[in-house]
Amino acid sequence: MADEKRGPSTEAPELTAHSHHDGPVQRPAGWMYKSFRLGGKELWYASPIIQLLMVAMVCFLCPGMFNALGGLGGGGQVDATASNDANTALYSTFAVVGFFSGTIANKLGVKAAMSFGGIGYCLYAASFLSYNHNRNHGFVVFAGAFLGVCAGLLWTGQGTIMMSYPPEDKKGRYISYFWIIFNMGAVIGSLVPLGQNINATGSTDVTDGTYIGFIVLMLLGAILALFLCNADRVRREDGSKVILMKNPSWKTEFQGLFETITKSPWVVLLFPMFFASNVFYTYQVNDMNGAHFNTRTRALNGLLYWVAQIIGAIIFGYALDFPRLRRSVRAKASFIVLFVLTIGIWGGGYAWEKDQAPREVVEDKTVEYKRVDWLDGGKKFLGPMFLYFFYGLYDAAWQTCIYWYIFRFLTNHATSANTPPRYMGALSNSGRKAANLAGFYKGIQSAGAAIFWRLDGLKTGYTTMFAATWGLLAGALVIAAPVIWMRIHDTVSLEEDLKFSDETADDVLAPGSTDLKKDSTV
Repeated sequence: MADEKRGPSTEAPELTAHSHHDGPVQRPAGWMYKSFRLGGKELWYASPIIQLLMVAMVCFLCPGMFNALGGLGGGGQVDATASNDANTALYSTFAVVGFFSGTIANKLGVKAAMSFGGIGYCLYAASFLSYNHNRNHGFVVFAGAFLGVCAGLLWTGQGTIMMSYPPEDKKGRYISYFWIIFNMGAVIGSLVPLGQNINATGSTDVTDGTYIGFIVLMLLGAILALFLCNADRVRREDGSKVILMKNPSWKTEFQGLFETITKSPWVVLLFPMFFASNVFYTYQVNDMNGAHFNTRTRALNGLLYWVAQIIGAIIFGYALDFPRLRRSVRAKASFIVLFVLTIGIWGGGYAWEKDQAPREVVEDKTVEYKRVDWLDGGKKFLGPMFLYFFYGLYDAAWQTCIYWYIFRFLTNHATSANTPPRYMGALSNSGRKAANLAGFYKGIQSAGAAIFWRLDGLKTGYTTMFAATWGLLAGALVIAAPVIWMRIHDTVSLEEDLKFSDETADDVLAPGSTDLKKDSTV
């Protein structure tokens, strides 16, 4: 990914030596590369881990708070109509922009893309603050559509950094670091409505203060994105760079978009997993949490849901980097675990859903439906509370595995292969390829989400929404099985990554290195 156009240099950049656990590594001079030690580890501002942590904080403040707001069901409103229509508009525009957002982000740069993306989240929260007073349905829908454009750019920038910056043996852990911090945003964001509505035993809209708090935090995220450093300034621990285009043009970027698919045709079998990766939110947030629980209990369930996501990210992030198993073995093992979780957790969901009141009863305006409160305990609250917790853990497992697969697959189409968002990162070390594939992932993901939010807006039955979600998840795994089973290998080819850019091995390798191929079993 290119944040600046870089022409041929007439002289080598000044380099300074820095201590490294494998010997001295040279990095350019300047404050970005001045090292400091934290917990016994050498870090510098333009290092992959610092940049990834900054991106995680941006997502903590923007989409993390968006998730906390959405986790209340109906965007914090009792009537979910406005929220459903806004989310349909959001994911419809996201789906379209997502396919080209990699190209746009490669051209504009990660700082501009992510900062602009953050503005859309602020406007979205502000539209619900407005809706609390004037019921301006059109403004909420517009804000959702605008957020779709912004989120496409923000998530493509995030995906590029998360998939192309980390070293080979730490991709899973870096993904888990991101997922932990990102979901901490939703955890802390969930504490806001929980604290403000802790005495709301009925079902009410959330307060103005809740929306104002979200707006302020989202704005801080948009500002923080401006402090990211340009991708061409990043240096890994071994001194190597991220693979970019030196002189990107709209023509070369659209060519790269085309090449990402034509040179990796197997990736299309992962598209159903991409499509399914956001559809479960509609059922979980609106048709379970929003429909059957009162305001304060919805907030508590949301808090536990995002805590479970953090736990899931830790477990799967470290397991996917387990060094004693070859990468291909880890890919197969993660797929088996994901399939078992799909049957087990969603099977438990069916056992609960079949005994619940249908949509017609819940939304009947003539007779108020008695929603569950946490004081009801027992089967009414504790059972579904744990179910909702495990839904959150499942989400983290699914998302983490997709990113890792892509990591391993993108570098996999030379004589040996590598991969997507857990699975994605296994597909690539190239920043340019990562941006294009991240755009495909988010675009397809958003198309699925748009369809399911629209189905909910059309008042599709709760049981039907559940069945469609569960069936899609299981079917997506079956279709993806050949890719995960046969196309994720144990080596990485630098030469293959360079085909997607106008850089040479000398541009990206650490100073003094002559190896064109890195064989790895990690």
